[in-house]
Amino acid sequence: MVMDKDFRTPYFLVDEEKLLGNLKILDEVQHRTGCKILLAQKAFSMFHVYPLLAKHLAGTTASGLFEAKLGHEEFGGETHVFSPAYREEEFEELLTYVDDLVFNSPAQVKRYGARAKAAGKSVGLRVNPECSTQEGHAIYDPCAPGSRLGTTSAQFEEEILPLLDGLHFHTLCEQNSDDLEKTVAAFEEKFGKYFQGMKWLNLGGGHHITRADYDVERLIRIINYLKEKYQVQIYLEPGEAVVLNAGYLVSEVLEIVHNEMDIAILDTSAACHMPDVLEMPYRPPVKEGKMPGEMPYTYRLAGPTCLAGDVIGDYSFEKPLREGSRVVFEDMALYTMVKTNTFNGMCLPSIVYKKRDGSCELVRSFGYEDFKNRLS
Repeated sequence: MVMDKDFRTPYFLVDEEKLLGNLKILDEVQHRTGCKILLAQKAFSMFHVYPLLAKHLAGTTASGLFEAKLGHEEFGGETHVFSPAYREEEFEELLTYVDDLVFNSPAQVKRYGARAKAAGKSVGLRVNPECSTQEGHAIYDPCAPGSRLGTTSAQFEEEILPLLDGLHFHTLCEQNSDDLEKTVAAFEEKFGKYFQGMKWLNLGGGHHITRADYDVERLIRIINYLKEKYQVQIYLEPGEAVVLNAGYLVSEVLEIVHNEMDIAILDTSAACHMPDVLEMPYRPPVKEGKMPGEMPYTYRLAGPTCLAGDVIGDYSFEKPLREGSRVVFEDMALYTMVKTNTFNGMCLPSIVYKKRDGSCELVRSFGYEDFKNRLS
């Protein structure tokens, strides 16, 4: 992994070679099943690489108008959208960009479904199979009690069936195909009586297909089972799997302070540049960094904002960190660029692309105007 001193830190670096490795695995799944895999833009929206991704994936999924427009303009292929509730003043414009609209409730289908069908669009309903497989990530569990996401079997209204082309669920988060298998069983149990006559079933995202220990063969069996039994097109819409381990966030140590332990203040912020560290929470991997005490020098890595809790975690290193040392966070393509913010006037990290030949190009840098233009 190249750390080019010509680029001002912090910056995201996306590695083309690693992207292609992920795409090869997704290609195999599509080839062996006939399923269509879509990029979930909520996880990764670096449209600079959309032409590359579009050679391998069927299209994009969106969570609203802006993502749908981006996918339509920059990616092409099929453009799908799901929103918990659509805005009336945006709906007609949305219809100009998308091929497939998934609604969250029978009421939304009754309000917008006929208009979507009249415009030649495919219409689906997101359902909640009420099968929670999450462990430790409750914030990302759409099957949690009281969830607003998806229609339960008790709330399903059969009168909307003539408007529906498909059913959709999204319940997983960074999970293996055994959890998908459990969810599909619940999906069939609660909604299987409606599958006949559907054109497609969408199994959502959260499938960690490109992770080293992921059971791809099981995934293929599940897809082929549904496809052959119900004669439907199967869709998957992963975000993380497309860019898993293909990105980095390169930062620099600004200063070392001491308060019961050594604290390295970086020029990158958990709160601003990788907010999932605080929201999930999780401990991001660091290149050459180990658990505290495993290596001779342990540091708390922290951001430069005024937020006391802007702390990334404690790590140990073989060599001591000093002012100017580079610290490289790994697996930083997903849910990072899409969630960055300028709290405290922090500058957004630049975006760098590493090509297969090893050369790196600066795709985008940010400055004061990007901060100012978000304000009034």
